[in-house]
Parts: sequence; C-alpha cells; structure tokens
Amino acid sequence: MKKGQWLLASNNEGKRKEFSALLETVGISLISQGELDIPEAPEPYLTFLENALGKARHAAKLSGLPSLADDSGLCVEALGGAPGVHSARFAGDPKSDTRNNSLLLERMTGIQERQATFVCTLVFVRHAEDPDPIVAQGRWNGIIVDKASGQGGFGYDPVFWIEDMACTAADLSPEQKNLISHRAQALRRLLELCKS
Repeated sequence: MKKGQWLLASNNEGKRKEFSALLETVGISLISQGELDIPEAPEPYLTFLENALGKARHAAKLSGLPSLADDSGLCVEALGGAPGVHSARFAGDPKSDTRNNSLLLERMTGIQERQATFVCTLVFVRHAEDPDPIVAQGRWNGIIVDKASGQGGFGYDPVFWIEDMACTAADLSPEQKNLISHRAQALRRLLELCKS
C-alpha cells in the first residue's frame, strides 16, 4: 500500500466515486473495504456520528490503514427526521434506492411542508485506537419532490429538489454535485482539519 492511501469504510460505489474524485486532487487514493474483503460494520446507533466512528474504527482495525467513514442520510422535517440514520435501509433489506424512494414519496403524500436535509458526517482515524479522530459534517438543504426525476447520482438524489438550481440532485453532473453536496462539504472541511 502506498503512502497517501486511505481505506473507505463502505462498499457503496457511488460514495467511493464521489470521495475519490475529491481526494485525488490532493494526492490521496481511496480503496473500499470490500476490496480487502472487510465486512460491513454494524450500525446500531441513533446518530450519524456514532455510526461513522464505529465504521472507521472497524475498518482501520481490520486493514491497518488510515480509514475514512461516512454516515449520511436524508432527514425530512415532516417525518421527524426520518429516514435519517436508516436512510439506506428505509424500505428494508436488501438495500434498494428504488424502494426507498417509493416509500418516501408514499409517506410524503398530502404533506405540504417538504423541507429536507442531506446530512453527511465523516470520521477519519489514523489507526483503530486513534484517540483524536477528525470529524467533519456537511449539510445540503432541499425539498422532496412529488415524483422522482433525473438519471444521475444515487440514493435519494432523484427526489431531492435544489431550489437555486431548479433541478433534482439526480439532474446534476458529477462535477456539479461534487461542488455542493453534503459529502463534498464535509470532505473539504475534513481535509482542512487534516492540514491543520
């Protein structure tokens, strides 16, 4: 493993692509835990922070590499913050973006207040027992649409409307998304903290 390589504590290819595009600009290559046959960590907690920290320590322990973990999700005000930390499995197992989006739109039927926030909490640990993990958060505000649209992105992107761009997150190019998304915001903050 070369210097400047981090392990991503996730098997989500969409996340790996987004993070890799940003990290490559500062000379860091990213591999996913699946490439090393590291199983996913349990995510039993009620907060993004606790889940991300658990995932980062789990990946670092099994790989011996500095590890970056992301716990992120969509928090819808009218649903009391749901799906929140349960975003990936909102419609149950196995994970399915299509079923998650369908369930969300069903739950939002007849609801006028449609504000939502994508939240990303990133945790970076230098090793499994790192006493001073680096933590950063990003938030991206939008509105839940009535009907999914757009061909790009993943997760809840097709139902997340960005008012100032007049489109859903799934309508954005990868380059546009990497400038404004919750993950992009969090990663930029984390890299600033790493430098300091």
